[in-house]
Amino acid sequence: MGNTKLNKVPAGESPQLDINIRVNYQQFELAINLPLPLKGITGIFGHSASGKSTLLRAIAGLEKTLTGDITLASANVADKVLVNTEQDHYLKPEARQIGLVFQNSRLFEHLSVLGNLEFSVKRCKNRQLDLNEVIELTELTTLLEHQVNQLSGGQQQRVALARAILAEPKLLLLDEPLSALDQHSKTQLLKMMLNIQKKLNLPMLYVSHSLDELQQVCDTLLVLAKGKVVNFGNIHQIIHQLNNFGDNTLIHQQTSLSLPIKQFDNGHGLTVLALNAQQDIYLTSDKAFERQTHLRCFILASDISIALTEPNNSSIVNHLFGTIKRISHRENKVLLTINCAAQEFFVTISAFSEKKLSLSNRQQVYLQFKASAVRTFIH
Repeated sequence: MGNTKLNKVPAGESPQLDINIRVNYQQFELAINLPLPLKGITGIFGHSASGKSTLLRAIAGLEKTLTGDITLASANVADKVLVNTEQDHYLKPEARQIGLVFQNSRLFEHLSVLGNLEFSVKRCKNRQLDLNEVIELTELTTLLEHQVNQLSGGQQQRVALARAILAEPKLLLLDEPLSALDQHSKTQLLKMMLNIQKKLNLPMLYVSHSLDELQQVCDTLLVLAKGKVVNFGNIHQIIHQLNNFGDNTLIHQQTSLSLPIKQFDNGHGLTVLALNAQQDIYLTSDKAFERQTHLRCFILASDISIALTEPNNSSIVNHLFGTIKRISHRENKVLLTINCAAQEFFVTISAFSEKKLSLSNRQQVYLQFKASAVRTFIH
């Protein structure tokens, strides 16, 4: 099936999906051979037709054309073989203990919100979750008597999420659940997903076209292209590797950060993040930051500029000292990789600016960017 040898889960480690499958369509082939750890939220990212939804369908038991095997491996219980075509073994979707939330909610329109939730409860054997707890987690208390066609898109997706959770899956699959929602609803649902994952310790695989969404909630990122795995690992590291991907239309090149909050408000409406003991990063304060100890944020490479001397007399509040690690050329654009306090920052400038400043590897420079250039998606 592939070149990577699957490794079983060592004792005491998180469960994982051992995936070794091939799915063939007339103009598309998905071929994956990968041990996928099930811990926290794993993002799945790539262009349209890269195989993201096909992979989720294969795991859920909705893809009947695959060959190969998928096994849920755990250190604490016996391995659960979801599919093994060589042995003609195909576990039905309802027997896999895997939840799936689609782009559209797929609710029962003839039932109320509560009716949709109770339907899921009745189908769950050996129930452990409390219905009221899930209603509270998904903030549906005031909507229980509503018919689902009376709900907004964001409210319907919350009901779909609650219904999937009430089936008590061992793994939750999310297939672009935010794609049809407005920004406010996206933000609300992302926060909810994080809270649910932490409180229930429920591993999730989350497919999205939005790298900004994934950056805010995912621990790891799996990148697919033309049905193949091109990268997998820590969310920040993979985003940075995508900056140098052959097709730079895949993302907006950026620096992805997760930093401790040093000061919520410096008295001037700015939150202070600690890059290291000597250097800080400032961004516009938000009330949501008060409850955080760390903050995930990103800075577009096009929002950072370079100076050869320290810009002391400037209205721009963020000035970082660093060393050029790499210079990459693409037509008339230049991507600089700059090391600041053991953190890589990415900067795009014109070829004209590179020549004007006579930039070279290992040269020491100053980065500067506005507080408003430090972005977060869910705040």
